[in-house]
Amino acid sequence: MATFTTLDGTEIYYKDWGTGQPIVFSHGWPLSSDSWESQMLFFASHGYRAIAHDRRGHGRSSQPWEGNDMDTYADDLAQLIETLDLSEVVLFGFSTGGGEVSRYIGRHGTGRLAKAGLISAVPPLMLKTESNPKGAPIDVFDGIRAGSIADRSQLYRDVASGPFYGFNREGAKVSQGLIDSFWLQGMLAGHKNTYDCIKAFSETDFRDDLKKFDIPTLVIHGDDDQIVPIQAAGPESAKLIEGSKLIVYPGAPHGLTDTHKDQVNADLLAFVKS
Repeated sequence: MATFTTLDGTEIYYKDWGTGQPIVFSHGWPLSSDSWESQMLFFASHGYRAIAHDRRGHGRSSQPWEGNDMDTYADDLAQLIETLDLSEVVLFGFSTGGGEVSRYIGRHGTGRLAKAGLISAVPPLMLKTESNPKGAPIDVFDGIRAGSIADRSQLYRDVASGPFYGFNREGAKVSQGLIDSFWLQGMLAGHKNTYDCIKAFSETDFRDDLKKFDIPTLVIHGDDDQIVPIQAAGPESAKLIEGSKLIVYPGAPHGLTDTHKDQVNADLLAFVKS
């Protein structure tokens, strides 16, 4: 297993497939780098170096009690990029990973980057506040926390079999395999880590980070995203990132990197080549 150790002693697992320009992927909650496997296989097969890590407390990385916050996630990502001495990186973040990518740019700049992409991502800010009226009320995230404490295994099954992939929509083609994969990835993650991450993805304000993007950026969001509703997410991020390109997938759910993987792969490849 390929790993590196962070400055606070946390061991981070990562995958490194193929050769060529590096494409680095940052995953969502409560998943792991496995959630990017369709994109990693695709890009590695098209002459790129596909890299993805398991965020601290997730997947095969160690489960530290502290540091389950966006600043530390971003610093871990920076250390991965520096450890592998990557340059001209295309950095893609899905959901919580989009927050990690945004905070990385906010804290570490774009010196090692060529392009960035936010897919079904949590920025600018998920939480409803006086300055962010389109966000979701705190009760929504308190409910996720309560579900995690009560029975996180069932919570992950409910999320995967319902809103994450849009399997609760009439006429949806349900994949038990995707549900099982989501549950397995979630249960590999640490209980404390995934609990803390709920606050990190929902309450972190990325608006200032997005204003620091100075590289070509692609924003993809489904307009039937029930996890990160589009009205407070993708289009709002695109407004804050100068020169960004927004693609909205009609009827697509949150987990569109799986449900719409062929379309996503084609759009990501076209963006990388552009």
